[in-house]
Amino acid sequence: MLPDRTDKAVGLRARIRVIAAAAIFLAAAAVVVYLTLPPPSLDRSRSASVLVLAADGSILRGFLTADGKWRLPVEPDKVDPLYRRMLIAGEDGRFTSHPGVDPIAVLRAAGQFAISGHIVSGASTLTMQVARLLERHRRSLAAKIGEMGKALALERQLTKEQVLGLYMTLAPFGGNLEGVRAASLAYFGKEPTHLSAAECALLVAIPRSPERLRPDRHPEAARAARDRVLRRMAQAGVISSAALAETLDEQILGIRLAMPFRAPHLARALRNENPAALVHATTIDPLLQQQIEVLLKHEVLTLDPEATLAALVVANRGGRVLAYAGSADFNTAPRRGTLDMARAIRSPGSALKPFIYAMAFDRLIIHPETVLEDRPRHFGDYAPVDFDGRFQGEVTARQALQYSLNVPAVAVLERLGPGRFIAALAAAGVRLHLPEPAAEPGLAVALGGAGIDLADLVRLYAALSNAGEVAPLHYRDADSATRGPPIFGPAAAWYVNDILAGAPPPPGVLPAEVRRGRRLAFKTGTSYGYRDFWAVGYDPEVTIGVWAGRPDGTPIPGGSGRLTAAPVMFKIADLLGAPLSREDTPPPKSVLLVGPSDLPPRLQRLDPRPLARAGSQSGGPKIIYPPDGALIEWRGEELPLEAIGGKRPFHWLVDGKPLPPGPPRRPVYWQPEGIGFAQLTIIDAEGRSARSAVRLSP
Repeated sequence: MLPDRTDKAVGLRARIRVIAAAAIFLAAAAVVVYLTLPPPSLDRSRSASVLVLAADGSILRGFLTADGKWRLPVEPDKVDPLYRRMLIAGEDGRFTSHPGVDPIAVLRAAGQFAISGHIVSGASTLTMQVARLLERHRRSLAAKIGEMGKALALERQLTKEQVLGLYMTLAPFGGNLEGVRAASLAYFGKEPTHLSAAECALLVAIPRSPERLRPDRHPEAARAARDRVLRRMAQAGVISSAALAETLDEQILGIRLAMPFRAPHLARALRNENPAALVHATTIDPLLQQQIEVLLKHEVLTLDPEATLAALVVANRGGRVLAYAGSADFNTAPRRGTLDMARAIRSPGSALKPFIYAMAFDRLIIHPETVLEDRPRHFGDYAPVDFDGRFQGEVTARQALQYSLNVPAVAVLERLGPGRFIAALAAAGVRLHLPEPAAEPGLAVALGGAGIDLADLVRLYAALSNAGEVAPLHYRDADSATRGPPIFGPAAAWYVNDILAGAPPPPGVLPAEVRRGRRLAFKTGTSYGYRDFWAVGYDPEVTIGVWAGRPDGTPIPGGSGRLTAAPVMFKIADLLGAPLSREDTPPPKSVLLVGPSDLPPRLQRLDPRPLARAGSQSGGPKIIYPPDGALIEWRGEELPLEAIGGKRPFHWLVDGKPLPPGPPRRPVYWQPEGIGFAQLTIIDAEGRSARSAVRLSP
C-alpha cells in the first residue's frame, strides 16, 4: 500500500509542477500578447439591430442585423442593478479589480485541475468572454492565450463600464437572440430595467449554454440552471434566504414572445430614408398607437374581406405625428397589409371641397352666406350631379359645404380656377396627382379628379387649425417645428371651421355633448365608383384622418366616407380623451357675421352664368402685371400694377381695400403688408372688373 501512496504523491507533485509551469507560461505568454496584440475589433458590437423608437424611448419596431440577429445595444445603467450584481458574482467576482485576466482564478483553476485531474472551474473573466464574443474562434490553448491577451488589450482601451456594456449587448441567449435586452423582450416581454430576482438569475444562466438552456425549448433545464444561480446568489449574500424561497417557486413562461411591432409601415419608411442610422426616434405616442392598431384590427372585420383601413393622428401645433397606421393588419395577406395606404395616392372624393371654399372665402369670391344654385348644370361638357342624385335648389355656401353638394362646389372652383387651386396647394408642398400629368387641371378636381395620399390630406386639414398655414408633418423627434406657407387667411379658416363643426355626425355616433368627448369639425369623401372612403376630423389640438378601401382599387358597393370611415374616426377621437380646453376659438376681426341680405351686393349671390375665360369682362380691363396665379419673390419693395383695356380712370383694390389713385397713364404702386396670397381687383369707369390672385414669397 505504501508504494502506491508514494507513487500518487509523486505523481501529484509532478502534476502540480507541470500545471504551475503551464500557468507561468500562460501568464508570460499573455503579457507578451498584451504588449504585441491590438485589442479585438469592435465591429461586431456596432453591427446592431436598427431600432425605431416611440416618443418615450420604447421600441416600436426593430430590424434584424445583416447576419440575422436580434442584437440590441444597451447601457449597463439601463439594466436592473440586481442583474449586474448577479452577473459579476456568478461570472467574475473580481471583475472590478483585475486588468482583464484574473490571475487568482487562473491559479485556482490550475490547482483544481492538478488535484482532480479534470477541469473543475474555468478562469474566463467577463472581459475574456467579451473578447471571444467580438472575435469568434475555436477553443484551444493557443486561442485561450490569445483571448487573455485580447482581454488585457481591451481593458487598456475601454473602461469597465464599457466592457460590461459589450457583454450585455453580445452575450448569446439562444437562437438569434444576443444581449440581455433582446432576451428580456423575447422571454419576459419587457425591457430589462425592472426584473425580478428569478428573471435576473435566468439571464445570468442562459449564456453558459444558450441552446441547451433556451426557456422556450428546454424550460425544465432552464429552470434548473436558474435555480442553481439563485442558490449561489443566496450563499454569496446577493439575495436573502427569504427571497430565494420566494423566487424558486416562480414559473418560467416557456415561450418566446414576438419582438415589438408597432407602426411597422412608418418604421420601415424611416429606416429606408436613412439606413445608416441605428436608432430612429419618432414622435409616436406608444399607447395611442397600440390602441389604434387594436381598434383597426377590430373594425376591419366589418368590411370586405380584402379591404383595409389606414389612420393618422397629428398634433396641430408643430405637426407632430402621434399615431400612424398604414393598414389594419400588416401580416394579413388578403388585405395586402404590408402596403402603406397612408402614403398611397387615391381619389379623395369630396374631401378637398373645404379648401376650395376656403380659398374662395379668402379671395372674396363668396361668403358663407352667399347664395349658390344646386341645379342641373353643364360646365362645358362636364355635368356633375349630387351623391344622392337630387338637387336642392338655392342654398347658401355654408349649406352647400355642410351637405357636400357637388354642383355648387364645382361652380365655386370654376370661379376660383382649378389651375390656381392646384398651384396654391403645390406651393405649400401638397401635390395633387392628375390622371394625365401633362393635362390642364379640370373642374373634376372638386369631386376627386386628382389623387392625394392620407398624410397630405391630414396636413391640409391641420392647416384649418393653424390659420391656413400648411406646415410639414414631423415624424422624427429631432425634427424642429416649422411654420408652413398660408394657402388662405385666418378668416377663411374660421369660416370653414365654423361650417364643418356644424355638420351632423354619422349614424350611430352621438353628439360630442352626449359623448363627453371631442367636438370635431369633420368632412368625409367617397371616390367615384365607391373605391375610397375618407373621413378627416379636427379640433384646435389634433387632426384625425381615416381611409378605408381595397388596396387594389376595386369597388366596395354600399360603402361611403360617412358610413365606413367616419365612425372609425370618431372612435379614434374617443381614445384621445377630452380636449385640454373646450372654449370656442373667437372669430378674427375680419370675419363678417351677417345674413345673405346684409352682404355687399357682389357677395350676395354667385352668378351662375358661364365664366368668361379671358380673365375680364368683354371690353373691360385686363391685369397684365402681376398676372393671375403669379408667384412673386418679394423683398419688401413696392410692386407696380399694370392693366390694359377698359375705360379709365381705373380703381385698384387689394383684398377688397382700395388703393390711392396713381398719376394718369402711369402704373399704380402697391406696398404689400407681408408674404402670402393677395387678391387684386381692377374696376374701370363703366364698372367692368378683372381679378388677379398672386402669392408673395420671401
